Amino acid sequence: MIKAENIHKSYGDLEVLKGVDLHIKKSEIVAIVGPSGAGKTTLLQILGTLDKPTTSDILNINDTDIKKLNDKALSKFRNKHIGFIFQFHQLLPEFTALENVCIPGFIANRTKKEVEKEAAEILDFLGLADRLEHKPNELSGGEQQRVAVARALINKPDVIFADEPSGNLDTVSSRHLHELFFTLRDQFDQTFVIVTHNQELAEMADRKLEMKDGKII
Repeated sequence: MIKAENIHKSYGDLEVLKGVDLHIKKSEIVAIVGPSGAGKTTLLQILGTLDKPTTSDILNINDTDIKKLNDKALSKFRNKHIGFIFQFHQLLPEFTALENVCIPGFIANRTKKEVEKEAAEILDFLGLADRLEHKPNELSGGEQQRVAVARALINKPDVIFADEPSGNLDTVSSRHLHELFFTLRDQFDQTFVIVTHNQELAEMADRKLEMKDGKII
């Protein structure tokens, strides 16, 4: 699913990633842990094509060589094949839960009827059938994050990257979100790469990778 070898990233004189190698299989849930400043989020952004490595030997996702894609092709690939979940859900406040989930589908030029039907089905699956028309400020933190999960799923991506997805949630909501990831993997063969400080989530994952000083140790 994901093959990355010798990933380096520098910002000026600051070397953040120092030759990272990473292989992730389909349907695997991988947690990346480590202290702040270890390079976890930078690695996630590069794997998710939101940033580019300074140098790399290999960066393949689902047999696609990411290094060969121009900006337009990269945006199209990202929209179709990659989902994102962030600590602060980044829902658009002026739109309802249903509308927020639909946005990536509309960007992919799918039909309004198809996208809205699928978005409603995903939100129903996530226990939000009665919250479709609610805007983010009318939802709890856990509900907002589930809407963000639904948005990440709408285009049936190959992999979902999550950056501290439960970092802004209370203990109960965090546990529910963590359990949801495994339900999605079991139901839909979904692959997850999760950066987290939550040790409970990290221990639940199929693999836990620890980063320190820009490397996986």
